[in-house]
Amino acid sequence: MLHQETGRIFKMTQERLFRQKHPIFTGFFILGIMFLLFWAGIAFFVATLGSHRNQSDLFVAKNGIGVVEIKGVITDAKDVLAQLVKFRQSAHVKGVVVRIDSPGGAVGASQEVFREIERTNTFKPVVASMGSVAASGGYYAALGAGKIFANPGTLTGSMGVILKFPNLEEIFEKIGYKDQVVKSGKLKDIGSPNRSLTTEERELLQSLIDVVHEQFIADISRSRNLPVEDVRPMADGRIFSGEQAQELGLVDDLGNFNDAVAFVAKLSGMETDTPKLIYPEENQFAFLKILAEQKLALLLRNLVSETKPVLSFEWDI
Repeated sequence: MLHQETGRIFKMTQERLFRQKHPIFTGFFILGIMFLLFWAGIAFFVATLGSHRNQSDLFVAKNGIGVVEIKGVITDAKDVLAQLVKFRQSAHVKGVVVRIDSPGGAVGASQEVFREIERTNTFKPVVASMGSVAASGGYYAALGAGKIFANPGTLTGSMGVILKFPNLEEIFEKIGYKDQVVKSGKLKDIGSPNRSLTTEERELLQSLIDVVHEQFIADISRSRNLPVEDVRPMADGRIFSGEQAQELGLVDDLGNFNDAVAFVAKLSGMETDTPKLIYPEENQFAFLKILAEQKLALLLRNLVSETKPVLSFEWDI
């Protein structure tokens, strides 16, 4: 017993001396524990917030209206397409509201979203709800819905195509920078920042933009049941208020998000105009997902890619 007690006292003395001799290690250990507790608290807060909102994921066995949000510049349609497919396949989602707050974006991505909304609308009712801005590619996306709601002051329209190239020729001359280009064809380096466009290049790009612009006009005409002759004069890039857009037949009704929800609930045969809203499950943990996927690095890469020319349906100011 005396031997055991002596060993215990010796061990306690060692630990106490270690803490005294290595306060830095002890401090790091305490900071590590505090860090873990902090993030555990954040995770608990986010989870609690998600469970108390009038939202649910697709695993909750209760009927409701799905909500797909399109925010900011449309550069990648992958997430929106996946959300639409999930809602289309879920028996608990009786209709969908697409909430749009976007100045538009890349042509291909905007057309993808439009097509998938249109496809979903053939299976269950889809209504578009415009927020502050739903212009160009944002408006293009809304065209796929069976009904479009806008606020009286929503900025929409801007039905056109744009392609921009930086011209750094004068800057390059001042700093003595020169490009050495070897190419397979005379148009291979079209849009090079170290020189102006040639007449031939400008004509080629204009013809490309005209073709895509006609695609936009054709889809507006078909979706809104308007003659092409009526659409073309409006599709010169100008913007409209929601009220003006309604008068022109570009949107159906004036109303906010709740009006759109109530309308799609009625179309879906639901007995309430305040149905349960079903958001994509990942939205409830968006903050943690951003950390996990290192979105900061992705953001930096996107900022670099923005310097590259992209054919866009975008309200450019």
